[in-house]
Amino acid sequence: MFLRSTKRKKDGKEHRYWSVVETVRSATGTVHQRSLLYLGELNDSQQAAWTKAIDVFDVESGRTETRSLFPDDRTPPATAAPALSLRLQDYELSRPRQYGACWLACELWRQLGLDQFWAGKLATSREGTDWARLLQVSTAYRLIDPGSEWRLHRQWYDQSAMGDLLGPDFHWGGKDQVYGVLDRLLEHRTALFGHLQERWKDLFGATYEVLLYDLTSTYVEGQAEEIPEAQFGHSRDHRPDCRQVVIGLVVTPEGFPLAYEMMPGNTSDKTTLRAFLEKIEKQYGKARRIWIMDRGIPTEEVLAEMRAADPPIHYLVGTPRARVRQTRSHWESLAWQKVKGTVEVKLFREGQELFVVANSSGRRDKENAMRRKKLARLLWTLRALRRETSRDRLLQRLGAAKSKAGRAAGLVEMHVPPTLPKRKGRRSGQKLEPGSFRFALRKEALKDAELYDGHYLLRSNLSDKEPEYLWKLYMLLVEIEAVFKSFKNDLGIRPIYHSVGPRVQAHIFVCFLAYCLYVTLKQRLQALAPGLTPRTALETLATVQMLDLRLPTTDGRWLELSRYTKPAPEVELLLARLKLSLPEQPPPRLGARKELTP
Repeated sequence: MFLRSTKRKKDGKEHRYWSVVETVRSATGTVHQRSLLYLGELNDSQQAAWTKAIDVFDVESGRTETRSLFPDDRTPPATAAPALSLRLQDYELSRPRQYGACWLACELWRQLGLDQFWAGKLATSREGTDWARLLQVSTAYRLIDPGSEWRLHRQWYDQSAMGDLLGPDFHWGGKDQVYGVLDRLLEHRTALFGHLQERWKDLFGATYEVLLYDLTSTYVEGQAEEIPEAQFGHSRDHRPDCRQVVIGLVVTPEGFPLAYEMMPGNTSDKTTLRAFLEKIEKQYGKARRIWIMDRGIPTEEVLAEMRAADPPIHYLVGTPRARVRQTRSHWESLAWQKVKGTVEVKLFREGQELFVVANSSGRRDKENAMRRKKLARLLWTLRALRRETSRDRLLQRLGAAKSKAGRAAGLVEMHVPPTLPKRKGRRSGQKLEPGSFRFALRKEALKDAELYDGHYLLRSNLSDKEPEYLWKLYMLLVEIEAVFKSFKNDLGIRPIYHSVGPRVQAHIFVCFLAYCLYVTLKQRLQALAPGLTPRTALETLATVQMLDLRLPTTDGRWLELSRYTKPAPEVELLLARLKLSLPEQPPPRLGARKELTP
């Protein structure tokens, strides 16, 4: 890298502009120069009228002064602003750090009004710890490059430009402050839910007539003995060896979260809905809302309470697959109605409820192919087992094959030779004759299973709605699955390493805050730059780095300029589509005197 001076004549006068440039060799062997930092003009005129003065912060005096900058090979003219001669050949570049994604996270924080919200909730401590801005750092870290609080303290903050973006008055504390801010969040959770609801209504015109409700889990590393909610239960993360907590979440069809709750890891899905209905009604008042849920969440008792409420609480919920078979006599003779593409529906009523039988040919083909693939693998394994001569070995391999096949194993009838009575002098292992193990495909059971492939049975008390509308509502459950995917893959909600209950809840709270920034960016992109995901946008802006450029002066001091690199064309295009622009470069700083090497 080197400093390059570009000369330009304007109105008969010569000006010099400076930039930091690096030499790059392409794959074909050609060499070109790429501009990293644009520094602007250093005065090269001998006339005071042409002199350009800039504001410089003097570290020694603590004041902002106006200075005129000149290279040391030029004689500065007499001007009102004192001149400062720079030794350009002795420049230094230091502290490369990530700027673009951090700036975008701060911009999203400001758009949601979280700077003002938390400034009124988290007061600065007597020791000078700014808890509100410290929470902003933790949330940006969770959004951009999630990890542990220890990594945030030891590595990420120093490699980011969050300190530059939050201002020189922000003091970054130690690791105790990073953990300490977690202890101050939970009491403001309800107020945050209300604040976010108003902001999304103002920014995107969000409505809250349709709500999606579902549950997920995240596991805790370690023994987790001091976390009452950490219990063993059904692990959606396929980690039954770890204790876990269950998270219930309510979101809108656009993905805006309204509320969440952390529950013990052994909580049954069926026991959670009533509490969430009361929570939403208490916080947002009574209204004609439509709740969309997956099968297994509501009980018959809760659905009856929802129908009997005043006003009625509308719902649309899936049913277990066995219910399709049980109600076949009600819908088999009815005619199919096409609602969308390859989806057909039939309607029938039972009491106050409307039942919708949906048949998706695409889903039917997929389920059929999945079953036949597992069944084919099982049959090939069973053919090989006919050559097995040890009964104990046969049972071991047979159990493994049935476990891999899942429900497809019930479509094959298997005959294992019975255990022979023990005789004196016989060895423990029982020998088998080749071919004594037999199996046969249950063809009628296979046809019966394929008959219900691709079928869904939905139930609702929205009796006045069209079937196409109900089907589209139910498909919105895909959105909450995407929310859970973002929590786990993009925001690092799993695993949890905290060993204290309140810290676990605070960890989920910070992930919730980060997701609020994530979904806000997602809505901006859908409207202004469709096709881009939030993660792609963050990675694109992350290419904008910030560096410190040090220029020694002839009087033994140094001038430090913190400059972000020139945005690449794709970054400029993204900013233009989002109608955003990077802020002005920060002002230079004039450092203390120091010994200069000759």
